[in-house]
Amino acid sequence: MPPADIEPPFGLLLTLGLLVLFYGGTFLMSVRIGHRKENADSYMTAGHGVGFGVSAASMTATWIWASSMYASVTSGYTYGISGPIHYGLWGALMILFIYPFGRRIRKVAPHAHTLAEVMYARHGRSSQLMLAGSNVVGSVISLMSNFIAGGALISMLSPFSFVQGVVVIAVGVLLYTLWSGFRASVLTDFAQVVAMLGAVVIIVPALFFLLGGPSLFTEGARNLTPEQGTFFSGDAFLNQGAPYIAAVLAYAIGNQTIAQRLFAVREDLIRPTFVTATIGYGATIIGIGMIGVLALYAGLEPVGGDTNNLLPQIAAGYLPGILLAVFFVMVIGSLSSTADSDLSALSSITMADIYGQGVRSRGRKADPRTMLLVGRLTMLVATAVAVVFASLQLNILDLLVFVGALWGALVFPVIASFYWGKVTNRAFTVSVLAALAVFLPVRFGAVPGTGLLPLLVEVLAVVGVGVVLGLMVFGFLGTRPALVVGLVGSLASAPFVLGFLRDYEALTGSLVAYAVSTVVCWAMSVRHRDDFDFASIRRRTGDFTDDPAEDLTDESTESPAEQALTARGAL
Repeated sequence: MPPADIEPPFGLLLTLGLLVLFYGGTFLMSVRIGHRKENADSYMTAGHGVGFGVSAASMTATWIWASSMYASVTSGYTYGISGPIHYGLWGALMILFIYPFGRRIRKVAPHAHTLAEVMYARHGRSSQLMLAGSNVVGSVISLMSNFIAGGALISMLSPFSFVQGVVVIAVGVLLYTLWSGFRASVLTDFAQVVAMLGAVVIIVPALFFLLGGPSLFTEGARNLTPEQGTFFSGDAFLNQGAPYIAAVLAYAIGNQTIAQRLFAVREDLIRPTFVTATIGYGATIIGIGMIGVLALYAGLEPVGGDTNNLLPQIAAGYLPGILLAVFFVMVIGSLSSTADSDLSALSSITMADIYGQGVRSRGRKADPRTMLLVGRLTMLVATAVAVVFASLQLNILDLLVFVGALWGALVFPVIASFYWGKVTNRAFTVSVLAALAVFLPVRFGAVPGTGLLPLLVEVLAVVGVGVVLGLMVFGFLGTRPALVVGLVGSLASAPFVLGFLRDYEALTGSLVAYAVSTVVCWAMSVRHRDDFDFASIRRRTGDFTDDPAEDLTDESTESPAEQALTARGAL
């Protein structure tokens, strides 16, 4: 919140006018796409046939959320010129690494709605609840962080307080998402991403010149430490880049907002959709993060010492009126595009995994009207919970890294479950619980700094390095190259990890979560004699209504990983 003696740049009427213009427009869009006869499956996945333009825009807009903008600016301000690159580049590449897994998931379950629904068909109730539960926690935290970003923006630029700003944003997002669910989210994303990209192209160069132009880099260089002034900052990589590599891979696999778009896009358009989103995200987030670098060079201090205030503070202090309004719409659009995705994800989990699957397991048919009621009630409850927790004003960057690391415990068991027929429900459940049991004390500094225990944790982190690198390669090239890259990566990283990494809790915790879940899942599955029939997943998942769904499965487009594992039945 700005100091009391500083007049906010927006008056009450202008602020309300911009909010009504934005949310009123998105609400009208959602009303126009509403169905006379409502369809529960369309409410969750828009019929599994969304085209390229809308899908790519929706994926980009969902990944470019306000929290990622704020966090990239924080990274630039904290770590210098390499901060936004470590934040944006790795996040962009992770989008690219998702798509081969996405193709496999859609091939196995072309008409599913959630990953947890597929896990129920693959394993059973406990695995489903773990994935669904982690998504509920993650989506609520994501929703909360977007409300924090919105509250910080509105309190900085208008007479509204932080809490009032949070409530206004929450009501605005709920207004249009409640009406048509995922259909509203994915179609309004198109307009929102156009507004965001256009605003970034205008605002970042404008701020560069308003803060001093080329002379800023010579006169402000004294404000940077040697680490902040280099593109090859080890501090930036260890504190930001490396944890984010692990975190975003986990986001990609465990996040229902991404899975929902995966199940919505036409199956033959998965690759171009993810490639386009990769480019759009990287360019936008790296660009916006450079505002934090400019603030560092200019010697600015965030209001109240809260880096969440940094982005709106710079905009309010330097942008002229019309550009400030453009900036306002840009941030509102980015946070709304992800907040509505979180609401849609939460509603689909309760509709498909709690109500729908519960009814199916008893041999009865789900009532679409009841499903829609459950979904809308979920949105109302989730919004209220997120508003309450947003008032805590937690650090957005810390939230993102923590949730991503927490999801790291799920990555290997989830991926293995789609390729390796030997993975059992018990192996999935025990491996995730074991990874969480080790991750939490490591992440929160409960492990002593000396003795045998920290060395053991670092050994697990070395294994985690190999797991992360191996999984990245596996989706594109298959098992053998993944094993080679993972082994080489572990051996090469060992001299730099052992005796050193214990001081970087965020990175260590992420790697340990990957390592423990992988080792336990593999050890409990490798001797299992039965081999799961993946064709049964298609029969156990599908639409909840009687409307015919087109089967868009392309049997001829398996990746090398899919071909190898289909033939061998091993990971």
